[in-house]
Amino acid sequence: MSKICDLTGKTSIVGNSVSFSNRKTKRRFNPNLQTKKFFIPETGEYIRLKVSTSALRTINKLGISAAIDKAIRKGSL
Repeated sequence: MSKICDLTGKTSIVGNSVSFSNRKTKRRFNPNLQTKKFFIPETGEYIRLKVSTSALRTINKLGISAAIDKAIRKGSL
């Protein structure tokens, strides 16, 4: 299961876990992904997307059709 947002293209990033003694070990920061089912009224069908929570806020603000169009123009979809 890949940890990539379907709309924004967000992926995991790498950083350091710093202990109290200031030792640094590598760790990964994963995006907050949720699997959601969306209804597209233009086509009358449902699609299942794995989206980040920031993408969910964009969908709530613009609507699913506008968010998909924006992702296509950006090139992440």
